[in-house]
Amino acid sequence: MVSERELLASVPTQLWIGGPVDATGGATFPVENPATGKILVEVADASPEDAMRALDAAVAVQDEWAATPARQRGEILRAVYERIIERTEDFALLMTLEMGKALPESRNEVRYGAEFFRWFSEEAVRIHGRYQTAPTGTGRIMVYKQPVGPCLAITPWNFPLAMGTRKIGPALAAGCTMIVKPASATPLTMLLLAQLCREAGLPDGVLSVITSRRSGAVTAPLINDPRLRKLTFTGSTEVGKKLVESSAHGLLRTSMELGGNAPFVVFDDADVDAAVAGAMLAKLRNGGEACTAANRFHVHNSVIEEFTEKFVAAVQETRLGAGADPDTTLGPLINAEQLDTVSELVEDAVAKGAQVRTGGKAPGGPGYFYPATVLSDVPAGARILSEEVFGPVAPIIGFDTEEQGLAAANDTEYGLVAYVYTRDLDRALRIAEGLESGMVGINRGVISDPAAPFGGVKASGFGREGGTEGIEEYLSTKYIALP
Repeated sequence: MVSERELLASVPTQLWIGGPVDATGGATFPVENPATGKILVEVADASPEDAMRALDAAVAVQDEWAATPARQRGEILRAVYERIIERTEDFALLMTLEMGKALPESRNEVRYGAEFFRWFSEEAVRIHGRYQTAPTGTGRIMVYKQPVGPCLAITPWNFPLAMGTRKIGPALAAGCTMIVKPASATPLTMLLLAQLCREAGLPDGVLSVITSRRSGAVTAPLINDPRLRKLTFTGSTEVGKKLVESSAHGLLRTSMELGGNAPFVVFDDADVDAAVAGAMLAKLRNGGEACTAANRFHVHNSVIEEFTEKFVAAVQETRLGAGADPDTTLGPLINAEQLDTVSELVEDAVAKGAQVRTGGKAPGGPGYFYPATVLSDVPAGARILSEEVFGPVAPIIGFDTEEQGLAAANDTEYGLVAYVYTRDLDRALRIAEGLESGMVGINRGVISDPAAPFGGVKASGFGREGGTEGIEEYLSTKYIALP
């Protein structure tokens, strides 16, 4: 494995527009290590003019990329997948340095993120249309799929690789060019990916990466340019709403993967040990900084104390520390603002009567650390039940009947994912059908899979990423009438 210094020196820090280029005026901004608060490197700070350079490059090669045979596009994606896997340790360390997660978590993300390139390398050759005789017998109907055109992807900081690959993969497979605006907190992983794409044979201009700490100012001219035909965003519901409003003027195709407030429901007939194991995954994967993280634990009152005691014992086994430390299982939060948010939500719950069973207080010192925390007896008015905590905090609430459990799970404006633990198959299907969420995990604490459609309903957005459905977001349907 290369050293941290060698790795950082090998990663592009300029904009990536047909290769590395400086931002207008040479502006830069710092990328911080959340475990120390120290600056890792300075990267290019794009201007609106730089964003338009990226769009010019995407438009210039759009027709050529769309005309590239699907097999050839797929082989390039497969080559990128193989290069990512070959450099698993480099990507893992880079993500840990800029985002903070423990190295095992980062390695898991590399495998997960790379898989989107392998999956969509195979989907590239399975873009189907249809041909049939019109029911009246007076003509023929041909349905043809075409790439929507140049796309803009705005990605978050919590999964620096996977949130990009699950957008880039289907876009490139469909024949679309793409501009990626990664989060300013974690731009390095996406810049390294762009470099690997070129090495794998991706033509210049097909994928651009524009890094900037002024996201709105830089993306606004892109969204308002009629040459852009697709906007895809992963992030908060608040920002997603603004982007949808902005995109309406140009009637852009949009897909939005927004906030979550996932319920984790444990029924009286559940395997409690399995539920605890699932809760550890659903809550602490990525340190709780995931839109799919379980945010509310609704546990039947007949098993609530057993579940809580076993969950607390498991949580206390986590090791808080710098993500690059091999003993660490829980890294820091992304920044001081997120640390303050998590602390405030816990303090609010405790002030209203919640009991801290473990954790509950930041250790202080350098870095943005917060311990894995379990709260019991959480009252209905606590903010943590309605707001996405995005941290390693698990509030537990009891219920008595199946109807109460389902109602409590649905009592949110969000609808991304829900988790259910029960041994009763009929109940599992009944609850799954009744849950107002785009995804449901039955006796599973992790549901993400590149082969499955990922996305939510209500305030959690619309559109799907992954699965056979994922590539459809980047295709237009054309009907051709024949005599």
